[in-house]
Amino acid sequence: MKPLENVAIVGVGLIGASIGLALRERKLAKRVVGIGRRQSSLRVARQMGAVDTTTINLARGVADCPLIFVCTPVGQIPEHIRQVADHCPEGSLITDVGSTKRVIVESVDGKLPRGCRFLGGHPIAGGERSGPAYARADLFEGRITVLTPTKNTRAEDFDTLWELWARLGAVVVRMSPEEHDHALAITSHLPHLVASALAGMMPEHLMRFVGTGFLDTTRIAAGSPELWRDIFLQNRTNLQEALRLFQAKLAQFAQALAKNDAQTIQALLEEGKRHRDALAG
Repeated sequence: MKPLENVAIVGVGLIGASIGLALRERKLAKRVVGIGRRQSSLRVARQMGAVDTTTINLARGVADCPLIFVCTPVGQIPEHIRQVADHCPEGSLITDVGSTKRVIVESVDGKLPRGCRFLGGHPIAGGERSGPAYARADLFEGRITVLTPTKNTRAEDFDTLWELWARLGAVVVRMSPEEHDHALAITSHLPHLVASALAGMMPEHLMRFVGTGFLDTTRIAAGSPELWRDIFLQNRTNLQEALRLFQAKLAQFAQALAKNDAQTIQALLEEGKRHRDALAG
Protein backbone atom coordinates (compact mmCIF):
# COMPACT_ATOMS: atom_id res chain seq x y z
CA MET A 1 0.00 0.00 0.00
CA LYS A 2 1.57 3.26 -1.09
CA PRO A 3 1.41 6.19 1.33
CA LEU A 4 -1.77 8.26 1.23
CA GLU A 5 -1.29 11.90 0.32
CA ASN A 6 -3.58 13.68 2.79
CA VAL A 7 -5.64 12.19 5.61
CA ALA A 8 -7.90 14.22 7.91
CA ILE A 9 -8.88 13.22 11.44
CA VAL A 10 -11.92 14.98 12.87
CA GLY A 11 -11.56 14.70 16.64
CA VAL A 12 -8.05 14.14 17.97
CA GLY A 13 -8.86 12.45 21.26
CA LEU A 14 -7.45 9.09 22.32
CA ILE A 15 -8.56 7.19 19.22
CA GLY A 16 -8.09 9.97 16.68
CA ALA A 17 -4.62 10.88 17.92
CA SER A 18 -3.64 7.20 18.07
CA ILE A 19 -4.68 6.79 14.43
CA GLY A 20 -2.54 9.80 13.55
CA LEU A 21 0.46 8.46 15.46
CA ALA A 22 0.13 5.05 13.84
CA LEU A 23 -0.24 6.52 10.35
CA ARG A 24 2.82 8.71 10.74
CA GLU A 25 5.00 6.11 12.50
CA ARG A 26 4.28 3.55 9.77
CA LYS A 27 4.63 6.18 7.02
CA LEU A 28 1.16 5.40 5.69
CA ALA A 29 0.26 9.06 5.12
CA LYS A 30 2.37 11.91 3.85
CA ARG A 31 0.28 14.49 5.72
CA VAL A 32 -2.18 14.12 8.58
CA VAL A 33 -4.51 17.01 9.39
CA GLY A 34 -6.04 17.20 12.89
CA ILE A 35 -9.40 18.94 13.23
CA GLY A 36 -11.02 19.78 16.55
CA ARG A 37 -12.90 22.32 18.63
CA ARG A 38 -10.24 23.13 21.21
CA GLN A 39 -6.86 24.60 20.38
CA SER A 40 -5.43 23.07 23.55
CA SER A 41 -6.14 19.49 22.43
CA LEU A 42 -4.93 20.21 18.91
CA ARG A 43 -1.74 21.65 20.31
CA VAL A 44 -1.08 18.49 22.33
CA ALA A 45 -1.76 16.29 19.31
CA ARG A 46 0.66 18.33 17.20
CA GLN A 47 3.37 18.42 19.86
CA MET A 48 3.30 14.65 20.35
CA GLY A 49 3.51 14.03 16.60
CA ALA A 50 0.02 12.67 16.00
CA VAL A 51 -0.69 15.19 13.24
CA ASP A 52 1.27 17.44 10.91
CA THR A 53 -1.11 20.40 10.96
CA THR A 54 -4.21 21.37 12.91
CA THR A 55 -7.25 23.59 12.51
CA ILE A 56 -10.55 24.32 14.23
CA ASN A 57 -12.08 25.04 10.80
CA LEU A 58 -13.53 21.74 9.56
CA ALA A 59 -14.13 22.98 6.01
CA ARG A 60 -10.54 24.12 5.66
CA GLY A 61 -9.14 21.00 7.29
CA VAL A 62 -10.79 18.48 4.96
CA ALA A 63 -10.53 20.57 1.76
CA ASP A 64 -7.78 18.47 0.17
CA CYS A 65 -8.19 15.18 2.06
CA PRO A 66 -9.76 12.28 0.12
CA LEU A 67 -9.79 10.08 3.23
CA ILE A 68 -11.31 11.31 6.48
CA PHE A 69 -11.66 9.63 9.87
CA VAL A 70 -14.48 11.02 12.02
CA CYS A 71 -13.48 10.31 15.64
CA THR A 72 -16.01 12.34 17.58
CA PRO A 73 -18.64 11.06 20.10
CA VAL A 74 -21.34 8.89 18.51
CA GLY A 75 -24.06 11.48 19.02
CA GLN A 76 -22.12 13.93 16.85
CA ILE A 77 -20.80 11.59 14.17
CA PRO A 78 -23.67 11.73 11.61
CA GLU A 79 -23.67 15.53 11.52
CA HIS A 80 -19.88 15.68 11.31
CA ILE A 81 -19.93 13.20 8.42
CA ARG A 82 -22.42 15.40 6.56
CA GLN A 83 -20.30 18.49 7.21
CA VAL A 84 -17.20 16.69 5.96
CA ALA A 85 -19.00 15.59 2.79
CA ASP A 86 -19.93 19.20 2.02
CA HIS A 87 -16.32 20.38 2.04
CA CYS A 88 -13.94 17.50 1.24
CA PRO A 89 -12.88 16.68 -2.34
CA GLU A 90 -15.56 15.11 -4.53
CA GLY A 91 -15.65 11.33 -4.27
CA SER A 92 -13.89 11.21 -0.90
CA LEU A 93 -14.10 8.21 1.43
CA ILE A 94 -15.30 8.95 4.96
CA THR A 95 -15.14 6.51 7.86
CA ASP A 96 -15.67 6.66 11.61
CA VAL A 97 -14.68 4.91 14.84
CA GLY A 98 -18.00 4.94 16.68
CA SER A 99 -18.95 2.26 19.22
CA THR A 100 -22.43 2.04 17.68
CA LYS A 101 -23.07 1.48 14.00
CA ARG A 102 -26.72 1.03 13.00
CA VAL A 103 -27.93 4.56 13.76
CA ILE A 104 -24.83 6.14 12.22
CA VAL A 105 -24.92 4.02 9.07
CA GLU A 106 -28.65 4.54 8.55
CA SER A 107 -28.17 8.30 8.89
CA VAL A 108 -25.55 8.73 6.16
CA ASP A 109 -25.06 5.59 4.07
CA GLY A 110 -25.83 6.37 0.41
CA LYS A 111 -27.05 9.84 1.36
CA LEU A 112 -23.92 11.97 1.00
CA PRO A 113 -23.48 14.63 -1.70
CA ARG A 114 -20.83 15.05 -4.37
CA GLY A 115 -20.05 11.36 -4.76
CA CYS A 116 -18.70 11.01 -1.23
CA ARG A 117 -19.02 7.59 0.40
CA PHE A 118 -19.18 6.38 3.96
CA LEU A 119 -17.99 3.06 5.38
CA GLY A 120 -18.49 2.51 9.10
CA GLY A 121 -15.68 1.31 11.30
CA HIS A 122 -15.00 0.63 14.96
CA PRO A 123 -11.58 -0.18 16.45
CA ILE A 124 -12.26 -2.06 19.69
CA ALA A 125 -9.46 -0.39 21.59
CA GLY A 126 -8.95 2.43 24.05
CA GLY A 127 -9.74 2.91 27.69
CA GLU A 128 -11.42 5.12 30.25
CA ARG A 129 -8.90 7.93 29.74
CA SER A 130 -9.55 10.37 26.93
CA GLY A 131 -7.57 13.01 25.12
CA PRO A 132 -4.53 13.01 22.84
CA ALA A 133 -2.08 12.89 25.76
CA TYR A 134 -2.97 9.19 26.24
CA ALA A 135 -2.67 8.25 22.55
CA ARG A 136 -0.33 5.45 21.47
CA ALA A 137 0.91 4.40 18.04
CA ASP A 138 0.50 0.74 19.04
CA LEU A 139 -3.04 1.11 20.41
CA PHE A 140 -4.53 -1.05 17.65
CA GLU A 141 -1.89 -3.78 17.62
CA GLY A 142 -3.65 -7.16 17.76
CA ARG A 143 -7.02 -5.53 18.49
CA ILE A 144 -10.20 -6.12 16.52
CA THR A 145 -11.39 -3.41 14.16
CA VAL A 146 -14.89 -3.95 12.73
CA LEU A 147 -15.91 -2.68 9.30
CA THR A 148 -19.63 -2.56 8.51
CA PRO A 149 -20.19 -2.44 4.74
CA THR A 150 -23.65 -2.21 3.21
CA LYS A 151 -25.09 -2.79 -0.26
CA ASN A 152 -23.90 0.73 -1.13
CA THR A 153 -20.26 0.02 -0.22
CA ARG A 154 -17.76 -0.14 -3.07
CA ALA A 155 -15.42 -3.11 -2.99
CA GLU A 156 -12.40 -0.83 -3.45
CA ASP A 157 -13.41 1.27 -0.44
CA PHE A 158 -13.72 -1.82 1.73
CA ASP A 159 -10.35 -3.09 0.51
CA THR A 160 -8.72 0.28 1.19
CA LEU A 161 -9.88 0.46 4.79
CA TRP A 162 -9.25 -3.24 5.41
CA GLU A 163 -5.63 -2.90 4.29
CA LEU A 164 -5.13 0.39 6.12
CA TRP A 165 -6.41 -0.94 9.45
CA ALA A 166 -4.37 -4.12 9.00
CA ARG A 167 -1.26 -2.00 8.50
CA LEU A 168 -2.12 -0.13 11.69
CA GLY A 169 -1.84 -3.51 13.43
CA ALA A 170 -5.53 -4.37 13.75
CA VAL A 171 -7.29 -7.67 13.10
CA VAL A 172 -10.09 -6.62 10.75
CA VAL A 173 -13.54 -8.22 10.97
CA ARG A 174 -16.50 -7.67 8.68
CA MET A 175 -19.96 -7.41 10.26
CA SER A 176 -23.31 -5.84 9.48
CA PRO A 177 -24.17 -2.74 11.55
CA GLU A 178 -26.86 -4.77 13.33
CA GLU A 179 -24.50 -7.67 14.13
CA HIS A 180 -21.94 -5.19 15.46
CA ASP A 181 -24.40 -3.47 17.77
CA HIS A 182 -25.75 -6.76 19.13
CA ALA A 183 -22.24 -8.00 19.90
CA LEU A 184 -20.98 -4.74 21.43
CA ALA A 185 -24.05 -4.45 23.67
CA ILE A 186 -22.83 -7.57 25.46
CA THR A 187 -19.06 -7.16 25.24
CA SER A 188 -18.72 -3.40 25.79
CA HIS A 189 -21.88 -1.45 26.56
CA LEU A 190 -23.24 -3.76 29.28
CA PRO A 191 -19.87 -3.91 31.10
CA HIS A 192 -19.79 -0.12 31.21
CA LEU A 193 -23.36 0.03 32.53
CA VAL A 194 -22.57 -2.55 35.22
CA ALA A 195 -19.33 -0.80 36.22
CA SER A 196 -21.15 2.51 36.48
CA ALA A 197 -23.99 1.01 38.52
CA LEU A 198 -21.55 -0.69 40.89
CA ALA A 199 -19.54 2.51 41.35
CA GLY A 200 -22.72 4.53 41.81
CA MET A 201 -24.10 2.30 44.59
CA MET A 202 -20.97 2.66 46.76
CA PRO A 203 -21.79 4.76 49.86
CA GLU A 204 -19.27 7.53 50.43
CA HIS A 205 -18.58 6.44 54.01
CA LEU A 206 -17.36 3.05 52.73
CA MET A 207 -15.06 4.34 50.00
CA ARG A 208 -11.96 4.19 52.19
CA PHE A 209 -12.43 0.42 52.46
CA VAL A 210 -12.37 -0.13 48.70
CA GLY A 211 -9.68 -2.50 47.45
CA THR A 212 -8.20 -3.37 44.08
CA GLY A 213 -11.08 -5.68 43.21
CA PHE A 214 -13.60 -2.87 43.33
CA LEU A 215 -11.22 -0.49 41.57
CA ASP A 216 -10.49 -2.97 38.76
CA THR A 217 -14.16 -3.82 38.30
CA THR A 218 -15.28 -0.18 38.12
CA ARG A 219 -12.30 1.29 36.23
CA ILE A 220 -14.25 1.93 33.02
CA ALA A 221 -16.93 3.86 34.90
CA ALA A 222 -14.50 6.79 34.81
CA GLY A 223 -15.26 7.27 31.09
CA SER A 224 -17.11 10.30 29.75
CA PRO A 225 -20.77 10.24 30.91
CA GLU A 226 -21.87 12.27 27.87
CA LEU A 227 -20.20 9.88 25.42
CA TRP A 228 -21.60 6.77 27.09
CA ARG A 229 -25.07 8.29 27.44
CA ASP A 230 -25.27 8.56 23.65
CA ILE A 231 -23.88 5.04 23.15
CA PHE A 232 -26.49 3.60 25.52
CA LEU A 233 -29.34 5.44 23.82
CA GLN A 234 -28.26 4.62 20.26
CA ASN A 235 -28.00 0.92 21.15
CA ARG A 236 -30.72 0.80 23.78
CA THR A 237 -32.68 -2.17 22.36
CA ASN A 238 -29.64 -4.45 22.28
CA LEU A 239 -28.45 -3.10 25.63
CA GLN A 240 -31.82 -3.83 27.24
CA GLU A 241 -31.62 -7.43 26.03
CA ALA A 242 -28.05 -7.75 27.34
CA LEU A 243 -29.21 -6.34 30.67
CA ARG A 244 -31.99 -8.93 30.87
CA LEU A 245 -29.41 -11.70 30.39
CA PHE A 246 -27.27 -10.20 33.14
CA GLN A 247 -30.22 -9.85 35.48
CA ALA A 248 -31.03 -13.54 34.90
CA LYS A 249 -27.47 -14.47 35.91
CA LEU A 250 -27.69 -12.26 39.01
CA ALA A 251 -30.98 -13.96 39.87
CA GLN A 252 -29.23 -17.35 39.81
CA PHE A 253 -26.72 -16.07 42.34
CA ALA A 254 -29.47 -14.52 44.47
CA GLN A 255 -31.50 -17.73 44.48
CA ALA A 256 -28.48 -19.83 45.39
CA LEU A 257 -27.60 -17.50 48.24
CA ALA A 258 -31.18 -17.55 49.53
CA LYS A 259 -31.09 -21.36 49.60
CA ASN A 260 -27.58 -21.53 51.06
CA ASP A 261 -26.77 -23.63 47.98
CA ALA A 262 -22.98 -23.96 48.00
CA GLN A 263 -22.91 -26.32 45.02
CA THR A 264 -24.72 -23.88 42.71
CA ILE A 265 -22.65 -20.94 43.91
CA GLN A 266 -19.46 -22.82 43.18
CA ALA A 267 -20.75 -23.89 39.76
CA LEU A 268 -21.59 -20.29 38.88
CA LEU A 269 -18.18 -19.09 40.06
CA GLU A 270 -16.44 -21.84 38.10
CA GLU A 271 -18.37 -20.86 34.98
CA GLY A 272 -17.27 -17.25 35.38
CA LYS A 273 -13.66 -18.25 35.99
CA ARG A 274 -13.64 -20.59 32.99
CA HIS A 275 -14.93 -17.88 30.66
CA ARG A 276 -12.56 -15.25 32.06
CA ASP A 277 -9.58 -17.60 31.76
CA ALA A 278 -10.47 -18.15 28.11
CA LEU A 279 -10.05 -14.44 27.33
CA ALA A 280 -6.74 -13.23 25.97
CA GLY A 281 -6.31 -10.23 28.30
